[in-house]
Amino acid sequence: MVKTILIVDDDPTQRRLMRAVCEKAGYPVLQAANGESALSLLQSQQGADVALIMLDLRMPGLGGMETLKRAKSFREDLPVIVLTAQGGIDTVVEAMQSGAADFFVKPASPERVIVSIKNALNLTTLKGEVSRLKRKHEGAMGFKDLIGDSTALRHVMRLGERAASSNIPILITGESGTGKEMVARAIQGSSDRSGRPFITVNCGAIPENLVESILFGHEKGSFTGASAKHIGKFQEADTGTIFLDEVGELPADMQVKLLRVLQEGEVDPIGSKRPVKVDVRVISATNRDLAEEVKAGRFREDLFYRLNVFPIEIPSLRDRPEDIPALIDHFIERYNAEERRDVRGVRHEVMEVLCAFKWPGNVRQLENSIFRAVVLAENAYLSADDFPHLADEFKAAGIETGPPLVSDSQDDGEESAPQPRTAKASGAAPAEQSGGDAPVAVFDRDGHLRSLQEIEKDLIELAIETYEGKMSEVARRLGMGRSTLYRKLREHDLEIKRAS
Repeated sequence: MVKTILIVDDDPTQRRLMRAVCEKAGYPVLQAANGESALSLLQSQQGADVALIMLDLRMPGLGGMETLKRAKSFREDLPVIVLTAQGGIDTVVEAMQSGAADFFVKPASPERVIVSIKNALNLTTLKGEVSRLKRKHEGAMGFKDLIGDSTALRHVMRLGERAASSNIPILITGESGTGKEMVARAIQGSSDRSGRPFITVNCGAIPENLVESILFGHEKGSFTGASAKHIGKFQEADTGTIFLDEVGELPADMQVKLLRVLQEGEVDPIGSKRPVKVDVRVISATNRDLAEEVKAGRFREDLFYRLNVFPIEIPSLRDRPEDIPALIDHFIERYNAEERRDVRGVRHEVMEVLCAFKWPGNVRQLENSIFRAVVLAENAYLSADDFPHLADEFKAAGIETGPPLVSDSQDDGEESAPQPRTAKASGAAPAEQSGGDAPVAVFDRDGHLRSLQEIEKDLIELAIETYEGKMSEVARRLGMGRSTLYRKLREHDLEIKRAS
């Protein structure tokens, strides 16, 4: 979940300074020397990774203010931090009115820059979460709210989009925690009932003696304790959608009444003299095999055929592991916003273990694991120590848990990019470091620290050799974007040595 920053400034020295600040804090950087180049980059495939723009106001050609307005026209949610050498109140007001997230005058201290970046990114995440919750409350969630791009999930989306265009009854099947309610909400939000009531009922959580009253309602005085009239869930969902979760848990007598609702489009509240017409889209879900329940006599066959007109099966998370990184990024962003945390992502070696784990509790278990890790994390990147319940999995993968050997925190309070957990980084003596035991020497032959430039060059060379010139993997392991990696190759005059 690395967030790329686009620096737009005609002054190469300023770009270099800002780039150094951003990369030191762990943010990959793209650069543009003018507004036209910045807009072209944003509209390219590479521009999709840009999470924030740092924009100079005074540039030749297309000025910063016009660049800001044009960028906001097609990336409205993209935060922009405006910087200039001359700042007046009128300029600040105009920039903010045009959609800038922050404004400061050059030169700004690194601490001021990093605080501004963090605040802008956190605000964007919070706005996205508020928007998602608003869509959920209004019954307007769509398939774009489903996280993942696996073949299995795309198949579910295609079926859901086709089902959304009609009022056909839908039965969603799948293991517990796979996201059946999310799919139901997406169907509602993509149909002509979007924005209307979406009522959820967990059929397995209702006491048996209250099922009829809760689903269909009752009149005042119809039974002991009925001190007021109560409309049931079906009437609450009128003109909208009712989602019957765990429908296989319904008692046999309620199955009969539900069948009548589906057939006649009307409910009979307890104690009412006449039925009440309802216009409701019924989407049901179960983690049971209802066909087997029918054979065992625990579920009515006629009701099963009424519910199972359009079946959609949600795959388990272990059947779509390629969706796990996107889900992890989504949950980190959500809980960063909700808990006011600043977790940047997951260490690469930890991500590999999380993707390989089978997740018996599916997406719900993954979400709860990330929630706990984000709340308790002490560093910018989640490590194996933040997932104690998976200690055996990390041990099997050769990843030791316990106090981190390399800290994510720097003395100045900024956060560094994720580093590999290795014993050779744990503080060997200078004499050992300068010898052949360490893959990259930190000290020279005289026992003095080598420059960062020299160490960086050696480390990049080592990574290219280790990963046989596969630059995507090299960039991922080094915790930087590919564009940043290629720029450093040019700076250090390095060649890419691919395996023959």
